[in-house]
Amino acid sequence: QVQLVESGGGLVQAGDSLRLSCAASTHTFSIYNMGWFRQAPGKEREFVGAISRSGGSTDYADSVKGRFTISRDNAKNTVWLQMNSLKPEDTAVYYCAARLWGGSTSRKAPDYAYWGQGTQVTVSS
Repeated sequence: QVQLVESGGGLVQAGDSLRLSCAASTHTFSIYNMGWFRQAPGKEREFVGAISRSGGSTDYADSVKGRFTISRDNAKNTVWLQMNSLKPEDTAVYYCAARLWGGSTSRKAPDYAYWGQGTQVTVSS
């Protein structure tokens, strides 16, 4: 069982930056591929980005590519989502998720077994 706790959300203006953190309560953090997803009101949860176990491979949704960066520190059991040039359409609850099985990252939410409680990001225009 892995517990994930996100932090760092808030209210910002368009063009600002935020860095979300996700802390995992496990001593085997390095075995998990990690993903970030978001869900806006009235919309389905969507993939934002993912990072491989070692941090050597990342994948991003087209909507955030070039603006968002995922990184991790396995010694700190933490993954981050650096969000730059934020837009009002980035407003959502952001979730981190951990994937144990499977050889790589995934864009599919059902592939992730563990989820955090989410952190709200609101971008005003």
